[in-house]
Amino acid sequence: MTNTQSEHNKVSDDVFDAVCAMADRAGAAQAKLAKATTDVKNGILNAIADALDARADEIAGANALDMDRAFEDGMDAGKLDRLKFDVTRVAASADDMRHVATLPDPVGQVVRGFEAPNGLRLQQVRVPMGVIGMIYEARPNVTVDVIALCIKSGNAAILRGGHAAERTNAATLAIVGDTLRELGFDDALVGSVDAYGREGATAMMEARGHIDLLVPRGSAQLIQAVVEKSKVPVIETGAGNVHIYVDRSADLAKAIPVILNAKTQRVGVCNAAEKLIVHRDVAEEFLPAVAKALADADVVMHADEVSYKIIGDANIRDIKLFEADETDWGTEYLALEIGVRVVDSMDEAIAHINRYSTHHTEAILAEDYGAIERFTKDVDSAVVMVNASTRFTDGGVFGFGAELGISTQKMHARGPMGLQEMTTTKWIGYGTGQVRA
Repeated sequence: MTNTQSEHNKVSDDVFDAVCAMADRAGAAQAKLAKATTDVKNGILNAIADALDARADEIAGANALDMDRAFEDGMDAGKLDRLKFDVTRVAASADDMRHVATLPDPVGQVVRGFEAPNGLRLQQVRVPMGVIGMIYEARPNVTVDVIALCIKSGNAAILRGGHAAERTNAATLAIVGDTLRELGFDDALVGSVDAYGREGATAMMEARGHIDLLVPRGSAQLIQAVVEKSKVPVIETGAGNVHIYVDRSADLAKAIPVILNAKTQRVGVCNAAEKLIVHRDVAEEFLPAVAKALADADVVMHADEVSYKIIGDANIRDIKLFEADETDWGTEYLALEIGVRVVDSMDEAIAHINRYSTHHTEAILAEDYGAIERFTKDVDSAVVMVNASTRFTDGGVFGFGAELGISTQKMHARGPMGLQEMTTTKWIGYGTGQVRA
């Protein structure tokens, strides 16, 4: 038993050694990729995108099998939507990969530099992270996004895409591997531990010194497990207990379409709205109208005492209204459900949000500039939207082409993570024989 493994009994020696060997092969392949020019990396991405389009039926066929199995296992509608990777979604992912190819290459960018009094020139430049591990669930589009961002930023990828999307990811990775080999690159650049199941994920968490960075993306439980157990450095991505605050200065007609979009456009994603906070001054007028719109969209409402009475008194047909309890405020529903609360002030709204938020995305609907400025300053989340849907928190929308995830931590990267967030830096000193006195 290796020294690294001696303390742990959650993964067998064989699996741990196999995953470390996979990561080491990826590291060797990454060393070659790190020397590649931007044009070469872009060529790889465009070739993979073309191959994905050409063989989209293979991926969609594998995905149909995963979808059937997930449905039979009782997967909820939100997760089924995330799992779906049909020909249309494969084409969209291929286009995203092509877009990544058009973006500036971060590798080699000079972050800052200066000349010391003795003539020594110092530059801080961007370099690849190395081998990036991703642990995620039922999100086959993430497989393509991660591959695109890793290759463009000069990194290798080790993936654990989960049981639900196992066939879909295998079909995608087979196409990627074929393309890499055709271009003269080692297919070890992109590896998967799915064959090892949960042990593979655990081995990734233990593989310090083999994997340089680990990024979990999925449920709050998954992310917390990785953060607590991993010996590999982790960037914590966000579960999304996302809030929308309707200020007393809000344009109420404008607010309803924003809230509906944030809640219903896609329910199983981390930037979907989960809580609606309404200022008391507009609650009597606004809540019946927004509740009617939400009810028409089949959204279940979990309301505090004040909002429950206001909405209940409106006698809205076919409404699904329940009294909220304490657990509701911290719940990420990922379903057609929303928590509703009335507050007496913006201070109360901000305090509620900062207490229960997962620090992903929050939004304010307001016309008062002072209220907007205070909300954006005092809310402690990675992204704050003003008079816009929370669904815009997305690497593609932010111009990144794709995203590794949405970081909710405060180190290195925060918010959607694109190419720059997948690099680190090193300092280079250019001298002419200087010595330190």
